[in-house]
Amino acid sequence: MASHGIPRSSVTTEVNTEQNQKEVQAYRELESSVHEKIAARKYTHDTLEQVSELLKKNPEYYTIWNYRRLIRQHEFAQATSPSGQPEADQIIPIIKSDLDFLFPLLRSFPKCYWIWNYRLWILNEGKRLLPRQLARQFWEGELALLSKMLNADSRNFHGWGYRTFVIEALEDLADGGEPSMTQAQIDYTTKMIKTNLSNFSAWHYRTKAIQKLLIEKNASDEERREVLEQELELSHNALIDPYDQSLWFYHQNLMCVFDPSLADRTLAPGLSSSERLKYVQNEKELINEMLEDYTDCKWIYQALVDCNLIAAKIEGTMSAENRAEVLEWLKSLNELDSLRKGHWKDIENQVT
Repeated sequence: MASHGIPRSSVTTEVNTEQNQKEVQAYRELESSVHEKIAARKYTHDTLEQVSELLKKNPEYYTIWNYRRLIRQHEFAQATSPSGQPEADQIIPIIKSDLDFLFPLLRSFPKCYWIWNYRLWILNEGKRLLPRQLARQFWEGELALLSKMLNADSRNFHGWGYRTFVIEALEDLADGGEPSMTQAQIDYTTKMIKTNLSNFSAWHYRTKAIQKLLIEKNASDEERREVLEQELELSHNALIDPYDQSLWFYHQNLMCVFDPSLADRTLAPGLSSSERLKYVQNEKELINEMLEDYTDCKWIYQALVDCNLIAAKIEGTMSAENRAEVLEWLKSLNELDSLRKGHWKDIENQVT
């Protein structure tokens, strides 16, 4: 049906186009106003309000985040006592105001790097300007907030990366007698992994936390071996779904412990060659058992190839039997993952 000879869809399109043009014009005017005020060094409340409005419309606009920093730095410089010392009662409201402003943005744009980056900056300003205990309260609140956010989206890699900075800040602000938070972080990754085995970020940061804890404890070779076996068992229990890529990445990381060329940088560098070989053989047997039920899973074939390649590095040569196995597994990988034929060909050339 038409209205005065004009299809309704055309009328709607024209209205939408006109509305979009008005919004673009308003955005351009706001952007221009902000640039002019910053150029004139008008670090006022009105400028801050316009900066906030612009960031709500476009949180990826990193230049405007830098403008916000300039305004806050100006305010921090003004928040001093007659003796020139920072005044906590003036600085705290500024930080709180920014954290409150950022929270709804993070909820709407949880993977926007610039929001996380600015949030870290404003908290570090608190760390720089406030007494230790007052600054620590902000970071403790941040850790609690992150726990809620990661419960809602457990695989947000920005959140996980940001969490490491929060932990580092809390440890830096801790009183001398407080224990390290590293074990608590390992426990947290365990909790998150049990909630979602596919949480690549949890597995990744678990690796880092375990290495850190072993260094902090000055762990012996025996203690390191115990941790290795615990992690291998955890990975075995997690591999109930062999098609889950994140689990294999963690298993692959553990297998690096047995690679002589990488072992020095792993969680158990003190293993003998015979111990490494025994671990590799055990892993190979376990993975081979999985192959019986999942013949179309490329990750299994890839892990088996890695087992034989690592065994060859340990022994200095590859047996004819292991070579034949690798070539057979590579045939399956060529069929299951044809996009990486070049990589499989490189491995074939390596073993023949």
